[in-house]
Amino acid sequence: MPVRFYNTLTRAVEDFTPLQEGTVTMYTCGPTVYNFLHIGNLRTFLFEDLLHRWLRYRGYHVRQIMNLTDIDDKTIRDSRANGIPLAEFTRIYKDAFFEDLKTLNFTPAEVFPSATDHIPEMIGIIEKLMEKGYAYATDDGVYFKIAAFDGYGKLAHLDKDALRAGASGRVANDEYEKETVSDFALWKKWSPADGDVKWQSPWGEGRPGWHIECSAMSMKYLGETLDIHSGGIDNMFPHHENEIAQSEAATGKQFVRYWLHSAHLIVEGEKMAKSKGNFFTLRDLLTKGYSARSIRYLLYTTHYRKPLNFTFDGIKGAEAALKRIDDFLFTLGNIKTVGAAGEGMLKTLAEQRDKFEAALDDDLNIAEGMGALFELIRTVNDGMERVTKEFAERVIEFFSGIESVLGFLNLGAKDELTDEEHAMISERTEAKKGKDFARADELRKLLLERGIEVRDTPDGPVWKRG
Repeated sequence: MPVRFYNTLTRAVEDFTPLQEGTVTMYTCGPTVYNFLHIGNLRTFLFEDLLHRWLRYRGYHVRQIMNLTDIDDKTIRDSRANGIPLAEFTRIYKDAFFEDLKTLNFTPAEVFPSATDHIPEMIGIIEKLMEKGYAYATDDGVYFKIAAFDGYGKLAHLDKDALRAGASGRVANDEYEKETVSDFALWKKWSPADGDVKWQSPWGEGRPGWHIECSAMSMKYLGETLDIHSGGIDNMFPHHENEIAQSEAATGKQFVRYWLHSAHLIVEGEKMAKSKGNFFTLRDLLTKGYSARSIRYLLYTTHYRKPLNFTFDGIKGAEAALKRIDDFLFTLGNIKTVGAAGEGMLKTLAEQRDKFEAALDDDLNIAEGMGALFELIRTVNDGMERVTKEFAERVIEFFSGIESVLGFLNLGAKDELTDEEHAMISERTEAKKGKDFARADELRKLLLERGIEVRDTPDGPVWKRG
């Protein structure tokens, strides 16, 4: 079965075939670096991480580019409000972004280009659009003429004539109302609100509009036609629609073949907003004591096209699910029974592996894929008395393989005990042999306080840090 994706452009699930056999070009809209990442950002970025990992699991070389928007209305506004030069201000949040990616175990993109490093490429595209009659200059900048581009609205499936036009038929703001169809800014002439943020251009000093940034960076690194472009559903219109218009008008080629968009995230059933007190960054959640693994699990394992209701009960559920997986792998890792793996168990492993892979091939259905994993865990646990070391190793090998997709399993982590802790476990074992159960229980509790769980098996005590 081929990998299949829901293409926003066609509104259909399609077989995925890249332009170049074995290689995927993928552009993902990155953060606007004026604040720390919130969980809505993370939900989108984690869907894109799953997309990258699954394509790689299926044998593709993935060339992913994720941009950093360090020049737009918001970065300029907030850098000036804080009295910090733009580059210095955005560096704070660029560094925080990369720290958050590392914390959540993201697969790095091939390149993380910053908009401010690609002004010449943006100017080059605008010049082409002017030459071809798709753009025009005004007293405040250069605008894209959407009436000149016949395909405008094909991604959002809108009728541009049926929607209201913006003031004077064009909008200068980087972000504007979703129902507004207007000529949009490609280049903005300098104004006092920009402070010292400006570059030279054929149209005078100024700065790029937001939309042209992504076209310039994606095409520089991936070529004029991309296999995949992804992002949150809120960017589909107008941002991605505008990207298509300016890119295809400039090159005369299809810009993107497969568009993938993730659904919205809400918090405890409501839209996330600082005014409601339900606005959370990754750092907020870590400060509350939740683990990066549980956050990744919760945001990662809901199908990307379904709205995600983030709740604190959900995080606790993620912690419980991870503990179930950890306990399962821990138990398997301590099986010492010699013997061939039973045919029934091997069949179960093969069936659930196939179900996991088929689910992910079907538009990244990670929820169904996780269902296959938990069905495997349940079946093996029910027959644990028949599990041999050989079979246990096969199951662990399977989980080790799909960790390249999941990124939240606890595999191969070998903590060392101190001499004192070794002595405590030995003393507990001797206390049990001597039927001093009070002392054995006391030692068990002391070890638990250190995060060490000891289990008694037919082959002797085993331990893990929980």
